[in-house]
Amino acid sequence: MLQNIHPTSVIGPNVKIGLNVRIGPFCVIEGSIIIGDDCQFENNVTLGCEQAEIIIGKGNVFHPGSVIGGRPQDLKYKNEKVKLVIGDHNVFRECVTVNLGTLSGIGETRIGSHGLFMAYVHIGHDCILGDHVVIANSTNFAGHVTAEDHVKIGGACNFNQFVKLGEHSYIAGISGVNKDILPYTIARAPDGGMYAVSSVTNKVGLERAGLSADEISSIHKAIRIFLKGHGTVDELIEKMAHEVEVNQYTQKIIDFIKSSERGVAKA
Repeated sequence: MLQNIHPTSVIGPNVKIGLNVRIGPFCVIEGSIIIGDDCQFENNVTLGCEQAEIIIGKGNVFHPGSVIGGRPQDLKYKNEKVKLVIGDHNVFRECVTVNLGTLSGIGETRIGSHGLFMAYVHIGHDCILGDHVVIANSTNFAGHVTAEDHVKIGGACNFNQFVKLGEHSYIAGISGVNKDILPYTIARAPDGGMYAVSSVTNKVGLERAGLSADEISSIHKAIRIFLKGHGTVDELIEKMAHEVEVNQYTQKIIDFIKSSERGVAKA
């Protein structure tokens, strides 16, 4: 089977479709689009628009009502040609929306591979998502949000522009996020509060990812110094560098804190 396209679907002239792609009823696909092998479009999927340049990897699944590669929700956008790049083996559930990038941003929205985006998730313009990202229902990413690999997010969360979510972090449901979330931590909104702060090490997530007990121990010690210690950010970083074994994970924590522009969310 080379292609299986339902006759009620509309496919633009600049759409290139790979092998074993199935496009169900009432889908609309337009723009300069490359669709990789083995992708599935259920019914009523909208992909792209006239201005879109979209590259989609292999094995992605798009459920009914999803709108992928729509125009950015940005008043500065004036119908310029902008991009969306999607990796392999992602699942976009019902009514997920993913916007194109903007020229005032990085010019494209990027989604990695092996992600799961549950119903009614919105990913705004110029967002960058890594691999193995899981986002639960009704969560909204404003523009320019970065989520590193293996980030997991509960339902009904809202993310401000330009925040960064460190790898292997977990954000509990019904949280607002207005600052960067430290890698390898669990973040949640405190009782009576709106915005999530990192509170503990995501030990279960790290164990599932295959990290050793020694690696998790050093990560936990570094995180505890930063979250529970007293002093300036520079003083806490210096304390981590002196008291914790430096490996790829603890160095990641230090580099993440140093590069944070919005500040790291902590109590």
